[in-house]
Amino acid sequence: MNANIAQKKSSGSGLTGIEKASVLMMSLDEEVASKIFALMTEDEIRQISQIMSNLGKVETQAVDLLMTEFTEEISSGKTIFGDIGNAKKLLTKALGADKVESILGEISGPIGKDTWDRLNNIDEELLSAFLKNEHPQTVALILSRMKASAASKILVSFSNEFAMNVISRMVNLEPVKREVISDIEKILQSEFMTSLSQGKKLDTYEQVAEIFNNFDRATEQKFFEMIEKDNAETAQRIRELMFTFDDIKKLDNTAIQTILRSADKQKLPIALKGANDEIKELFFKNMSERASKILKEDIASLGPVRIKDVDEAQMSIVQTTKTLADSGEIKIPDGDEEQERMIY
Repeated sequence: MNANIAQKKSSGSGLTGIEKASVLMMSLDEEVASKIFALMTEDEIRQISQIMSNLGKVETQAVDLLMTEFTEEISSGKTIFGDIGNAKKLLTKALGADKVESILGEISGPIGKDTWDRLNNIDEELLSAFLKNEHPQTVALILSRMKASAASKILVSFSNEFAMNVISRMVNLEPVKREVISDIEKILQSEFMTSLSQGKKLDTYEQVAEIFNNFDRATEQKFFEMIEKDNAETAQRIRELMFTFDDIKKLDNTAIQTILRSADKQKLPIALKGANDEIKELFFKNMSERASKILKEDIASLGPVRIKDVDEAQMSIVQTTKTLADSGEIKIPDGDEEQERMIY
């Protein structure tokens, strides 16, 4: 909490205008406060919210003095307590949950999230426009620390030349000093991030492969063609680290059965609509006769399906597969190695 506020709030004297406003907002009925918030600009809301979130206990005497100062018609006879919860409750009524999360996220940071997690939720068009003006090396570092699903959307928005420059730098990233990370965090206006571990070298090829996993088929092919022209070895290493829908054929029957239990039942027929016979049969044989028959009928009833929809459905199954692998429920063979013989 701001030390000056802590010293002044017991009496209400010496508070700045915005500090007084913050105390008064916390003392108002939620309906009244929400109407006032609705009339403010986002900057005004952000400033008041930051102070409200750190008020703590404000004595009744201080509230009464401030009420009298603003208007004799408004009075309060209670001690109020300002914290992030109360600030969020009041703001939500006026602005809605999504906008409140954005504003309070800048003040205290979402619980459990750090700089890079918040970066994944920024509108990709805004972030892309910002990154296009940055040095490719800076962009490479930023994308390498983001979720692959978010980074892929940013990468496809770049020109081919700029995207190639960034990808080339990503696969060749070396460990980065903490000072550099701190500078980038400041650029990204993430002052709430206090520390970031820099203890190990990133697997840069794996990071790029994960991003490629989130491309649609046409985009993936476009970038691979460009990379192969520039460096065939790099392209091959990325391919080897990727896990695509076609790689599901490398999984054993137990893994397929686990995927079937976890996969989106709406997505599976669409994903298999565009699959080859080998993968279709792999799924069918790991289902009961009745379930297999229903799935085949669902696929047949789909009619023509857009390639984009098939790609999205297959990506959903791939993400489910990788989540199951990350949790240890199934095993994905490394590279082109043969599936180990298992006894169940």
